[in-house]
Amino acid sequence: MAGTPCAGQPSSQAQRRTSYHSAMYADGFSFLEEERDAFRPYEALLELTDEQLERPIDGTHGWTGRDLMAHIGVWMDWWLRVARELAVNPESPAWDELDRINEVWETAGDDLNARYQAEWAALPIAEVRQRFGSIPGELRGYLTVVPETRWLKDGARFRSLLGNTTEHYAEHEAELRTILAAAGRSEDAR
Repeated sequence: MAGTPCAGQPSSQAQRRTSYHSAMYADGFSFLEEERDAFRPYEALLELTDEQLERPIDGTHGWTGRDLMAHIGVWMDWWLRVARELAVNPESPAWDELDRINEVWETAGDDLNARYQAEWAALPIAEVRQRFGSIPGELRGYLTVVPETRWLKDGARFRSLLGNTTEHYAEHEAELRTILAAAGRSEDAR
């Protein structure tokens, strides 16, 4: 995961897209529907065999399908923690920590990604599958009960959410397509 663009700090291109997206969502459900559609191709990773998920693939920075699941899952999990807290309180310690990560992303991002990759690599594959399969739906579920003023209408939080979900998925579409194609599942990446 080192040296790869990541959701922790949006790229300038992602920041330009964010201003467009922010004005585009009239309500949280519109965003959640788009996020669900954007994540759908990644669900094909759950259908790969353990062997296919563990195989390094050329053209993916040496990543495996498991690594991609971990990388996408970790940043979604950050936002799941934020959403859980915002559902019951206008303040979120998890948000404060994620915001601090954003401040030091340029110098610490690669190390942080490597740490998360190592943490998920130590998990049994069944646990990786369980997390990757449950975090997205749980995040969507929490966001339906978080007041929109705490995420959709909060510019910094919403930019972070985009950077950790839809924009992040788009940043890693090439890796997803390559991994699925190597497993003979290229039609799933569309």
